[in-house]
Amino acid sequence: MNHKQIRLLALDLDGTVFTDEKTITSATQKAIALAIEKGVIVIPTTGRPLNGLPQEFWEMPGVEYALTSNGAAIWQMKNREKMVDLPLSTENTLRAMDLMQPYDCMVDVYLDGKVYASPQSLKNAERFAPPQMLEYVKKTRTPVENLREWIAENQYHAEKVTMFFCDPAQQQQAMMLAQQQAWLEPSSSVPQNLELNAAGVNKGMGLRKLAEFFGIDLSQVMACGDGGNDIAMLQTAGLGVAMANGTEEVKQVADVVTASNQQDGVAKAIEKYILSV
Repeated sequence: MNHKQIRLLALDLDGTVFTDEKTITSATQKAIALAIEKGVIVIPTTGRPLNGLPQEFWEMPGVEYALTSNGAAIWQMKNREKMVDLPLSTENTLRAMDLMQPYDCMVDVYLDGKVYASPQSLKNAERFAPPQMLEYVKKTRTPVENLREWIAENQYHAEKVTMFFCDPAQQQQAMMLAQQQAWLEPSSSVPQNLELNAAGVNKGMGLRKLAEFFGIDLSQVMACGDGGNDIAMLQTAGLGVAMANGTEEVKQVADVVTASNQQDGVAKAIEKYILSV
């Protein structure tokens, strides 16, 4: 493809824009700002909820939309207005929670831009959440007594249901079980988690909807990612960029591989495929 045409840039956050220390380097911030200045639409595309978007993106001039919860919700940020809403039904939200009942895991439910967990889960967050994500997890979760009951009573539709596992073998078993459910779209963004969206809902589908909304051909879209929940997005974009720290599966589906999240990989990809052409 002709890289001169990049008009939309989709950026995964954790492991991609963020360093392992959960910061965005000044080089990466500058490259994103220059892409925006050049007229490129920049969209954070994340498994996070709206309230988990980093402050840097809220404050970045020109960033107006966010794809969250793996594509289940796309927001116009300023008004917190949901443009795309593709949740699990109440019944399937509860089924997803019940499916994970046998496992030793921390269950979170993403609802309308926020995340809810049982107080018990939050007390045990140190056991389950990866150390580099612990502070973020604690900050973004709202405790709810009898989480399942609360969802059933209010007929809530979750954007997604996620789990953190201590035991990798259990995570793999749960993933295999989730893959057998036709009503679910399971993915994993870090080795110890599992994310359950409604069937067919992923970052790739969300990216397709965004491109349609802006009237941009998919060949003019570049996407950067590192984890399993980025695969559909990298396959959908005209130029799929994998991070050097990404999984093998991600690198295999990508068109190109850039430097790692610790070495300004996103900034380097922006410079090469957007700014220097």
